[in-house]
Amino acid sequence: MRSLLFVPADSEKKLSKVLAAGADALILDLEDSVAHGNKPLARDLARAFLESHASKADRPLLIVRVNALDSHMVNADLDAVVAASPDAIMLPKSESGVDVAGLAEKLTSREANHGMTDGHIKIMVVATETAKAVFNLGSYQRVSPRLNALTWGAEDLSADVGSETNRNDKGHYTEPFRLVRSLCLFGAVAAGVDPIDAVFPAFGDLEGLRRECEEARRDGFTGKMAIHPAQVPIINDVFSPTEAAIAAARAVVDAFAAAPSAGVINLKGEMLDRPHLTRAERLLKRIR
Repeated sequence: MRSLLFVPADSEKKLSKVLAAGADALILDLEDSVAHGNKPLARDLARAFLESHASKADRPLLIVRVNALDSHMVNADLDAVVAASPDAIMLPKSESGVDVAGLAEKLTSREANHGMTDGHIKIMVVATETAKAVFNLGSYQRVSPRLNALTWGAEDLSADVGSETNRNDKGHYTEPFRLVRSLCLFGAVAAGVDPIDAVFPAFGDLEGLRRECEEARRDGFTGKMAIHPAQVPIINDVFSPTEAAIAAARAVVDAFAAAPSAGVINLKGEMLDRPHLTRAERLLKRIR
């Protein structure tokens, strides 16, 4: 997944246009972008959207962001959408792998009730929205085979910490949030799932978005969430490996395949070891 586009699930107008955005995944939001009084409408519209599109072959991944486990709304969210077969549930405000295990149990029982294959619905986690959660970013290993991605968020965390801002006057994250971003990256890789970068809130600043995407790709993130359709083309472009990068990665893989017992190889005058092979293999997995 390169681009994951949020859409408020209570907006029929936005839902009607979102498939044309070109995103790899759509996140039908039942949480922060939906006022409390509109939650029932959002559930109904999300279910209808899934029923209309989930069975289509040529479509983006369909993800539903439910409300937090401690919000007393998550059961109603799941009851509304699971039968319509979303590809994944995004769990916000997760504080540890224990929360993922709890959500997985809820999904297992509902899949069984609807005659669905156990584990069909995956889980994505927003793993940094409270200070407590930051200290548990290493707890997501082996918690559930459903887990397929970790992402992070700076807005709720900023509110929880009480910081005046999470970015400096140049638009870059301040040090506490750069630390959390890095820890999320490490936590995702340690858990063997995709690390997805946070949203870029200034949706009119496309130059700033590109810069942030390039930094995220450089550091190891495989995709980025979006809050506006205009952000999707840039995210897709930056997180799509170039032909030159693909060719270089294939050369590394082929060279090691030709010398399976070698720990180090010489490729065009450069000494490469097994970490170079791992990096090349990861890049090739991202080819669509």
